[in-house]
Amino acid sequence: MGMAAPVYYTAEMVRAMPDDGNRYEVVYGELLVTPAPRPWHQVVVQRLILALGKYVEREPIGIVLSAPADISWGRDVLVQPDVFVVSLDEARTLTWSRMRTLLLVAEVLSPSSARGDRFLKRLRYREAAVPLYWVVDGDERSVEVWTPGDDFPAVERDRLVWRPSGAGGPFTLGLEELFRPL
Repeated sequence: MGMAAPVYYTAEMVRAMPDDGNRYEVVYGELLVTPAPRPWHQVVVQRLILALGKYVEREPIGIVLSAPADISWGRDVLVQPDVFVVSLDEARTLTWSRMRTLLLVAEVLSPSSARGDRFLKRLRYREAAVPLYWVVDGDERSVEVWTPGDDFPAVERDRLVWRPSGAGGPFTLGLEELFRPL
């Protein structure tokens, strides 16, 4: 008995998925499905959004956005980064299809998202020339810091630093603050 051929998903197919509480993404035709995140994931996401938001208010280089989103670089890619900064010019369009220049992406790991965040999405962000990609592990209280040319991440356990082009000073965030207990 033969096996059914796997489905090669497109961004349009993912956009048509039901609104059932899951997050649907596609990278190179592979469907990534993640359930609603744990509360700790949401706390870390919220803290990143607040810290980055304060920074881009002082340094108007972009705008901080978060999932749900509709970032696509082709018919077989649609991602919803947990937290990202998009260029100001593209953000002003208020149109997902025109937001393609991501200055920073942060994915906060969940048990169901680790493979996609660390491998498939990381490679796609590198291909899209995202200058800085953070894989945030709230359980381990660490962050993998990736740039497009990296074969291996720098693992940060003290603080995050981001020096975006055009900014007058760097963004810094102590991981003790990011991962502080409630």
